[in-house]
Order: sequence, then C-alpha cells, then structure tokens
Amino acid sequence: MEDKLLRYTLRVDRLLFQKFRYIAESKGRSANKEIEQYLKRCVAKFEEENGEIELSAKE
Repeated sequence: MEDKLLRYTLRVDRLLFQKFRYIAESKGRSANKEIEQYLKRCVAKFEEENGEIELSAKE
C-alpha cells in the first residue's frame, strides 16, 4: 500500500522560518500544516487561472 503522505526536506533561512512558525502558531497550526495550507491555495489559484492539472499515474 502506497503512503499518501510525502516526506520532503525543506531548506530555508532560519530567521524566515522562525517568523513563519510564529505566523502558523498565531493561527493555531503547526508550521507543517501552515505550509500545507499555502500549497493548497497556490494550487487552487493556479488551476483557477490555467485549468486543472492532470497528473499521470506514475507521479
């Protein structure tokens, strides 16, 4: 069974991430969940402007 969750290492400026974590915590989210929300909004906006992204079965 394939794991639905992808693990991805993100390298980012330490001070930037500390500020991002502050924002996430102010919304009651972990930094990981806040990143997930940003990704969802980014994909939704892209698809709204360009149409649905079609992925092949192997991706």
